[in-house]
Amino acid sequence: MKTRISVLCAAALLTFTSVQAQRPTAQIRGGLNLANISVNDDGDVSKSNQLASYQIGIVGDIPLVGMLHLQPGVIYTGKGAKVERGNEGAANYYKATTSPKYVEIPATAVLKIPIGANSSFNAGFGPYLGIGVGGKRKLETAFGSAESEIKFSDDDPTTFNNEEGTGFGVMRRFDYGFNTSVGLEGKSLVLSANYGYGLAKLQSGTNNNADNNNKHRVLSFTLGFKL
Repeated sequence: MKTRISVLCAAALLTFTSVQAQRPTAQIRGGLNLANISVNDDGDVSKSNQLASYQIGIVGDIPLVGMLHLQPGVIYTGKGAKVERGNEGAANYYKATTSPKYVEIPATAVLKIPIGANSSFNAGFGPYLGIGVGGKRKLETAFGSAESEIKFSDDDPTTFNNEEGTGFGVMRRFDYGFNTSVGLEGKSLVLSANYGYGLAKLQSGTNNNADNNNKHRVLSFTLGFKL
């Protein structure tokens, strides 16, 4: 009888420990964005137009089945690109920078492959939705510079076939697409590289499905601190 009780207690302890080990967690994440915008119908970018920005936010980690996890999050992130021509100080110098800021909501399915007692190799894929909340446009020439706030459309996401508040020089409020990621996870830190592939055109009122021109592309390198 005592042996049976001991076995049951051990099984209960193992079950409790397993549940505790698999409980949902979260991480504070931040890092460097190398943002760009596609420049042709195939969705390619010009490396010279790459713009350095940043991101910061919180990401959850929900165990699903086996090594598969779901990582939803809320990220404040910078996107955009720059176009630069000529040499700085020369009469023909020109630099235009577009730096929109978004609150991005990713939902990434992540496969965690153990490589040690408290570490794993992670690979993920999933959709994201971005909501434009601010940012600036800046123009610099040899004769001076000018800066303005980015204007977003007043799009109502419940009106599927309508985009309110469109106009020349106005950006689409909602961005969406998918993320792919790879990284290494330890006991308290997570290092990752991520690529965001936008599917929405930047200009308000345009047809997203017409081609892959003028869409966000963001390569990011992040460091996460597990809570």
